[in-house]
Amino acid sequence: MCDTFVALADVTADGSVLLAKNSDREPNEAHEVVFAPAAAHAPDAELRCTSISIPQVPRTHAVLLGKPYWIWGAEMGANEHGVVIGNEAVFTRVPHEREPGLIGMDLLRLALERAASAEEAVTVMTELLGRYGQAGNCGHTHEFRYHNGFLVADRSEAWILETAGREWAARRVVGADSISNAITTRGAFDRSSPGLVDHAVAEGWSASASAFDFAAAYSDRLYTRFSDAAARQCRTSDALAATRGRVDVAGAWALLGDHGDRAERRTGWSPAKHPMAGLTGATVCMHAGLGPVRGSQTTGSWVSHLPPGGPDTHWVSGTSAPCLSLRRPLWFDALDARGVPATGPRPDGTATPGSLWWDHEVLHRLVLRDYAALRPLIAQDRAAVQAEIDGLAAVAASGSVQDRVEASRTAFALAEAALARWTKAVGDAAPKPGWGAHALAWRRFDRAAKLA
Repeated sequence: MCDTFVALADVTADGSVLLAKNSDREPNEAHEVVFAPAAAHAPDAELRCTSISIPQVPRTHAVLLGKPYWIWGAEMGANEHGVVIGNEAVFTRVPHEREPGLIGMDLLRLALERAASAEEAVTVMTELLGRYGQAGNCGHTHEFRYHNGFLVADRSEAWILETAGREWAARRVVGADSISNAITTRGAFDRSSPGLVDHAVAEGWSASASAFDFAAAYSDRLYTRFSDAAARQCRTSDALAATRGRVDVAGAWALLGDHGDRAERRTGWSPAKHPMAGLTGATVCMHAGLGPVRGSQTTGSWVSHLPPGGPDTHWVSGTSAPCLSLRRPLWFDALDARGVPATGPRPDGTATPGSLWWDHEVLHRLVLRDYAALRPLIAQDRAAVQAEIDGLAAVAASGSVQDRVEASRTAFALAEAALARWTKAVGDAAPKPGWGAHALAWRRFDRAAKLA
């Protein structure tokens, strides 16, 4: 389960465009941040995506991606032209194609590699969708198939593209908007697949073309309900509305780390005491618990800051749990031929000492033993380190390429040193693992990752 939101220039504090996303995946499905430079390709080149190969284009743009380690595509990313995309799983009535095709994460990466604007990215994805369909397993340890929604932005506009099989609708964003694991498009949209409405009427999902409602006609109500998408989308939309004109990077990151939902407002329950409480429901910052409904956690977080005159700053965690993580700045001109600053060995599905993602995951799992008592141990230092990183980034954004190179390297080094301090402090204070339902679930996750 994931959440993505965007704020356009008329609602942000500095006239920039902001796009933010959490990637929620299985607890041991390590997330990685990777850079791929622009490249030229031979006329007959083939491109291997996650499940199928397709013809390559003559030239691809440089891309920065946040992705599950085993997937070719990505959950979120940006390209050198200032196009940024985040995807969401959505659950629909359209049967899943059994023959392999492109998965949603492949469509996202292909659009970033091939499009120079947000609207062009929508065109790239929808043309590929019509040609190859969306099909294939997206689950790490078990089969999981779904259709996709996308939030696509550049420095001037944003689009929401939502799909059901090969059918789709797209609409321009006004001001700010958010998507979660549900179709949000109703009867008004700017572009669509040719058969979107007629297919729904023919299937009896819509009484008539004039009464067509995309979400009502195509959504699988059971899966959508259990994703708790409506509550999370309300949470992010309400927060954007409440801060209209003041939306900034820090606020976007805080929203990615939010644990509140409708249950909090209704009952007074405080998620700060235990973000995994309950066997159902989901929050924007997701922590796994006893499955199958609570089987996901936020494995990576991202905020892109696109000011009118550039340079774009892409803030990444490279780790799980944005409520416990630091955001690190990356710039395309500082990545060219240098790549992402060192984050240790490439992670996979088992614990890899020295890997940024797995080292942070050790801290995360320690904190979950007593969230209310252990998170405050790092709060003050976390705020101070983030302020130092933010200061470096502010200076570098208006400086030289070398300034940005050094700022990224320093930010990653500061975060690495902080993580070592926090892990020791929390480890010294953490109780032994308990025997409640969620503790038992995490024992299983740890054994599978060879952390136990």
